Amino acid sequence: MNPLPLLLFAVASAASPVSTAQTPVNSVAQLDLKRYAGEWHEIARLPMRYEKDCVGDITATYTINADGSIGVRNACRIAGGETKVSDGEARAVAGHPGRLQVRFAPSWLSWLPMVWADYWVLAIADDYSWALVGEPDRKYLWVLARDPVMSRPLLDSITARARGMGYKLDDLIIAAPVHD
Repeated sequence: MNPLPLLLFAVASAASPVSTAQTPVNSVAQLDLKRYAGEWHEIARLPMRYEKDCVGDITATYTINADGSIGVRNACRIAGGETKVSDGEARAVAGHPGRLQVRFAPSWLSWLPMVWADYWVLAIADDYSWALVGEPDRKYLWVLARDPVMSRPLLDSITARARGMGYKLDDLIIAAPVHD
């Protein structure tokens, strides 16, 4: 048997570009930060290190400060009933209304690009009653709501949107009561 055709096939296959890239994640085209401000309850999320100790009552509160900056307060109940709180800051990304960057590092480090993380609003209810939040690498995802509970059909609809954006939800954590 002549090995040359097999060798040529192997070389050609290795040289062929194989596209595994997904369609880029897009944020919402419009976001009213004044309406977005306030308290949000975490309904579901993909695992993340910061929240590994959280056992319930997970909230994110956004405030528009007098200087135009956006205050962020994340809180959750941990084992033993204590509340864990992290205060940070968010800033809008120019030209992209649905994109923010957040940091929880001290303000004196805010000049470092690495302390800012992407926070993209991927979908939001017309009445701002729920939001789907993620980032372009699809590592993190949150389903947030103004109410601390959500119906199963609504959660399924929101997570279907996330799957449609290429998010893998096998490890999705349901963090709040969901009812039929």
